[in-house]
Amino acid sequence: MLGDGALTYGPERIVEAYYTRGVRGGLSVALDIQHIVDPGYNRDRGPVTVLALRAHLDVPDPMRAGR
Repeated sequence: MLGDGALTYGPERIVEAYYTRGVRGGLSVALDIQHIVDPGYNRDRGPVTVLALRAHLDVPDPMRAGR
């Protein structure tokens, strides 16, 4: 469900950029930024900028270690 009952429909437009960097071993972190125009397809809301920090860890599979 989108909106608060006062929708003025419009296309949602998103621009996203991110940078990922390996830290150590299988650990990497990424910084992400998104700029959203008309979020939720509603021209009465936004624009909004969203920042995110992501982490990813690669863990070796013990079942495949001997192959």
